[in-house]
Amino acid sequence: MIQYLRNCLEAILAKKAYALPQSSNKKVVVARFEREPVIGFVQSPGGFSTDAVEVLTPSGNLLRLPYPEVKVVCFVRDFESLEANAPWRPHRAFATRPKTRGLWVRLIFRDGDTVEGLVSNNLMLLEPAGFHAIPPDPTFQLQHIFVPRAALTDVQVLGVIGSPLRRKRPAEPAADAEQLKMF
Repeated sequence: MIQYLRNCLEAILAKKAYALPQSSNKKVVVARFEREPVIGFVQSPGGFSTDAVEVLTPSGNLLRLPYPEVKVVCFVRDFESLEANAPWRPHRAFATRPKTRGLWVRLIFRDGDTVEGLVSNNLMLLEPAGFHAIPPDPTFQLQHIFVPRAALTDVQVLGVIGSPLRRKRPAEPAADAEQLKMF
C-alpha cells in the first residue's frame, strides 16, 4: 500500500514539473523621459517588479530602471532594423475603430505625449505597476507596449470593443405561436 502511494506522489510531482510556467527573454526598447533609450532584453514574466523594470543589455549589463524614469517599454521583433527611437513615435492613434476585443484607451504621459492602444477587458490581467497595451500598428516593428502608471497623468477609455454584455437575443417563440397553421 505504501509503495502504491509513493508511486502516485511521484507521478503527481512529475506532472507538476511540466506545468511550471516557462520564462523567456523578450526584446525591448525602453524609452525614458530625460535620457537615451535602452535596448535590451526583459525576462518574462519576472522582469517587471513593483518599482522597476530589469533590462539585460546586449553587452551583458543588468540595468534596473525605476518606473518614474521609464516612459514606455516597447516589445520589438528585432534590433537590426531599429532606427534612432523608431519604435516609439509620440501622438499615435487608431485611424478607425479597432476590431480586436478589449478596452480602447488613450494614455496621456507626464510630458503631454499621447498614445492609443487596446488593453485587456479583464480585471484579473491588470497589473499594479502599469498597463500592457497593443499599439495601433502592431504588425510592423512594435508588437506591444508596457506603460508604467508613474509615467501617466491620465487614462481615458474611448470604447469597449466586443463587449460580452451585448448578446444576440434568440428568436421570440411568441411570434411563431401567433402564426396561423394552415396544414
